[in-house]
Amino acid sequence: MSRIEQRFQALKEEGRSALVTFIMAGDPDYVRCLDVLKSLPEAGADIIELGMPFSDPAADGEIIQFAGQRALKAGTKMRHILQMVTEFRVGDADTPIILMGYANPIYTYGLGEFSRDAREAGVDGLIIVDLPPEEDAPLQKVAKAEGLDIIRLVTPTADEARLKVILEGASGFLYYVSITGVTGAAVANTQELKPHIEMIKSATDLPVAIGFGIKTPEDAVSMGKIGDGVVVGSAIVDKIKNIGDNGENVKTVLELVGSLSNALRV
Repeated sequence: MSRIEQRFQALKEEGRSALVTFIMAGDPDYVRCLDVLKSLPEAGADIIELGMPFSDPAADGEIIQFAGQRALKAGTKMRHILQMVTEFRVGDADTPIILMGYANPIYTYGLGEFSRDAREAGVDGLIIVDLPPEEDAPLQKVAKAEGLDIIRLVTPTADEARLKVILEGASGFLYYVSITGVTGAAVANTQELKPHIEMIKSATDLPVAIGFGIKTPEDAVSMGKIGDGVVVGSAIVDKIKNIGDNGENVKTVLELVGSLSNALRV
C-alpha cells in the first residue's frame, strides 16, 4: 500500500476524516517554510499538500496567489521544492506529501525527470489543477511508473458521465472542489453537496477529500461528516504571511492546524 492508502485506511479504522493541509513551497522563504512543513504532522496534519508556486495561477484566490508571489520572489525553484521534501523525509517517513500546482513548471522540468526526482525525494502524489484527464496521459505514464498517484479534481458540476472520465486513471484520492470558484471563497452548504458526494462514492472506492473555502474547525467538522478528508489551505497560508524574520509566529500557524485536527477527532 502507498503512504496515501495507508493513511486513509488508518483513519477509517479510527472513524474520522483526514485533515489535509496546504502550504505554498518557499513561502515566505525556504527556511521558514521548511520549519512549518516539518511541524505540520505533530500539529495534527494527516496529509500535506505542498504548493508549487506559479506565476499565472488560474484556480487560486488572492491569499494563495500572494503566497506564490512571495515564494517566487524568494527564488523558489522546483529543485528547491524537491529538496524540501527530501529534508522533510529525514524525520518523517509516514506522512503523505502531495505536490499541487500547475502543469507548466512540470513540463519545463521534464515529465520523466520530474517524476523520477519527485519519487526519489519522497513525494506520494500530484494534483495538477490545469491538466484535465483528456490531456494528462503523458504525465500519467511516467508518474505511475514511479509510483506517484494522480489525484483528480471533481467539481459540483460533474455529472455521472463526466465522473467516469475523471475516475479513469485517478488514484490516491479524489479532491472535491466544493464551490464553483477559486480557493478561499465562501464555504459550501453540506446538505447541497451530500447527494453529489454520495453519487461519487457509489462509483468509486477512492476516498473523497473536500476542499476550497474550509477555514474554521466548524467548517472542517461539517465537511468531515460527508467526506473522507477536508482540505484547508487559504486559512493556513493567511497565517504564514505573518511569520516574522525569526519565525516567531510559526506557533499561530500550528495552533490553527491543531484546532482543525482536534475538531475532527471529537
